Order: sequence, then structure tokens, then C-alpha cells
Amino acid sequence: MHVTPLELNATPQAVLAAWPEQWPLASIFFVPPAPHCGITILARPTRRLTDDQARKTLAKPLTARVCDHDLPAFQGGLIGIASYELGLEFEPRGHWAAAPAKACDWPRMIWFDCPDALVFDHATGRWWRVGEIEMPELGERRERWWRAGPLTSATGRAGYEAGAARVLEYIRAGDVYQANLAHCLEGAFEGSTRGLFGRMMRDSGAWYGAYLEWEQGEERRAIASQSPELFLAYDPATRTLETRPMKGTGRAGRAAELEKSPKEQAELAMIVDLMRNDLGRVCELGSVRVETPRTIERHGLGGEALLQATATVRGSLRAGASVWDVLRATFPGGSVTGAPKVRAMQIIDELEPRARGPYCGAIGFVSESGHVALNLAIRTALVEGPPGARRVSYSVGAGIVADSEASSEYAETMAKAAGFLATLGAGAAPEASRVMT
Repeated sequence: MHVTPLELNATPQAVLAAWPEQWPLASIFFVPPAPHCGITILARPTRRLTDDQARKTLAKPLTARVCDHDLPAFQGGLIGIASYELGLEFEPRGHWAAAPAKACDWPRMIWFDCPDALVFDHATGRWWRVGEIEMPELGERRERWWRAGPLTSATGRAGYEAGAARVLEYIRAGDVYQANLAHCLEGAFEGSTRGLFGRMMRDSGAWYGAYLEWEQGEERRAIASQSPELFLAYDPATRTLETRPMKGTGRAGRAAELEKSPKEQAELAMIVDLMRNDLGRVCELGSVRVETPRTIERHGLGGEALLQATATVRGSLRAGASVWDVLRATFPGGSVTGAPKVRAMQIIDELEPRARGPYCGAIGFVSESGHVALNLAIRTALVEGPPGARRVSYSVGAGIVADSEASSEYAETMAKAAGFLATLGAGAAPEASRVMT
């Protein structure tokens, strides 16, 4: 792949705003202060892979390489998403046997071939041209507008709290130690999904953002993710596979409370143990280590910022293993399922009224350089529907453990939604409506 340095005095946000409407777009915004993967990719996909093509490509072994550290981690390759329901293919027992499978009109995987891209390396502050992509004209920009809302939850407070109470019954019965229960906020959407994503990233300060768009029948679909959580990263130079599970949420300014909470400590410890086990299925024997058991991170900007308890787990990938092998061993992520994972998935399937689709899946890139990085697709907006009748959905969840209170867990989900709701309320159209829940 042809990769050359680019003299460009512009921010990634400015290049996103200038991206021509007629160009397709697949974008990754994995940005500081995120550890590793400090890279923004604005790619012009040439094709969408079929399901078989994606599986064959992802099944190629990840080989160890001597990397040129002057070059960016993305040097052409794939950008895409694995939806949550792909996990039911890997682990069919995750389906609740007492009910029929839920219909899901989102694909289990969407992957795009991206040989042409503009890449910004946040560590060096340098731009790179991958392939033969032209430069967008960085002249006067007009912010793209959107309008959305009001967003409502079909589950509602009462329905969510009833579901959380049912999870607590399962915990007391010894079925499960923890299960992540989510509900979906949904409303009408009109306007530019690219503009929405740009505003989401500006407002949220998200560490692991991503944007995908494509045509599906008569619809133009889009996924705009402002995730704070890294699901997986692979370094081909060291064969290190890393995950950063996140469990425990608190308001900014209350770090000591989150740090000392026995409930929040136990919640993360369970998921760390689960992720250690998952990585152990695909890493060299004895190589998996908990590098950081628990640290409190600030995610978000201003009044909507949240504190998140996060751990770091690493292992050395086994020789001959592929991205597909890694996904089969680890997907879906433990922090969005629970422990034990299979029983937690069954409870989620029983209690959540709709399929999750891309929410709680993983979005990221698989580079020709051998690097792989995937976020966990939480804090993620999905836009679908034909022109004039498009809908936006935004799901939020909380981990239920033995000493959870249903009302507090519902409040946590709405705290996680607050930043996105504020963004929608500040849509760029003069007549944009304020979103209410």
C-alpha cells in the first residue's frame, strides 16, 4: 500500500466537515487521551464486502511484523462493525430457549474495503495519504444540520426497573453474578448523519469514535459511535492483544465515591476475570496479565462528563490466530453481557424486547500493517429508514449486580444518555427541536 506524508494544516474535525457529499465515508476517531490507537481515519471506501468475503479476510492469520513506527497504524485495509448478534452465532446457547429468535434488520457484520484514506497520527501531529485519495477542499465550511426527537423509551422507567428486578431474582437464585440490561431511546431524525457525528465528537470528547454509512435497499443507514471503551487492540510488532473493560460509572467530581464503592469494585472485578478467561482462549498459555486492575478515568466534556472505572488486560496472541479467532474467543464483550457470559446473554435475550444490532457490538479497523483496533459500540446512535421517515435510536445500559437498586440503575442509564440528548438538543438547524425523554 502506498503511504506518503501529507502537508496539511487542518484538524480532523475540519477535514470531516469538508468531506464531499458525493464521497462515501468510513471514519475512525480513536483519539487522545486514549492509550494506544491515537489515530483518526477518514476513508473513502471502494466497496462493501459480502459476508463471505469479510469472513475469509478476517480468517487470515495475524502474523508478527517488524513495524515502521514512522508510519501510521492504518495503511489501508478494512473498516467495519460486528453487531452484537454475531455473538449468538459464536455462542448459540446465548439465545433464550423459551422464546423465538428476535428479528433484527441490522446486518451481523458490515465491512468496507478502504484502500484510500487520509490518516492523522495524534502522537506525532502528522497527516498521511493512504492510496490515491484526493484532498477535500478545505475552504469555507457550512455546518450540516439535523433535527431529531423527541426520543422516548418503549421500555420506560417502570419496564426497565421491572427487568432489573428480574435480574436481581436471577442473581439471588445463583443463575448469574452480573447482567448488563439495556433499553433503547428512539425518535424521528432528519438531516445529516455526518453533521450529527461531527457534533457528537466535538461535544463528547469520546476516546473511540467511529462513523459508517451505506445504502441498504431504499434506505441510507448510518452508525455514529462516541464510545469511551476499547474492546480490542492488536500490535503486530509485539503480538500483544489488549482489552480495556469498563464497569462502574459516576458523576464527575465524585471520584472518591466511585473509587471506594464495594459494589463498583466487584462489578469491574467480575468482568476483568471474564475477559482474562476470554483472552486466554486465544493467547499463549500463561501470557495473559491484568496490567491495570482498576483506574478511574474521566470521559466527556463539561457538565455531561462521567467517571468510568476501567481495567487493562493484555496477552500474547497465539501463533496462527486470526481476527476471526479473536472475535470467536471474546465477542461480545464481557462488560456489555455479564458473568457468566452465556447465562447473562440468555437473560438479556429474555428481558430486552428488541435485538441490539450494532449496539454493544464492536467498530474499528483491520489494517494492512497488521494493526487491529475495535471499540465497544456503546454510546452509539443508529439511523435508519427511507427519506422522510428516518429514525434514530440510542441504547443505554447498566450492569446489575447483587446489591444493585433498580431505580439507581435506571438513573445510571439516563446519565449515560445525557450527553447525546444534549447534542441532539443543540442540532445545527435553527429550528432543531430540543430532545426530551
